Amino acid sequence: MAVTLLAAWLVGSEHHRRRKLGFWCFLASNALWVAWGWHDQAWALIALQLCLVVTNVRGAFKNDDHDGKTG
Repeated sequence: MAVTLLAAWLVGSEHHRRRKLGFWCFLASNALWVAWGWHDQAWALIALQLCLVVTNVRGAFKNDDHDGKTG
C-alpha cells in the first residue's frame, strides 16, 4: 500500500523524472499486490492488478511522449 501511495504522489509531480519513477513504483506495487493476492488466493485482486499493469504501462509511454514537458 505504501508503494502505491508513493507512486501516486510521484505521478502527480510536474517533473518528468519523478513521474517516470512513479510509474515504475506503480508497476512494483502491482507485482507486490499480485504476490499478496496469490498467497491469499484472491483471484479478483490479481485480475485487477494485471489490468492496472496495462494502464500503468500506457501512462509510462504517454509520459515519455512529453520529453520532459509539463502539462
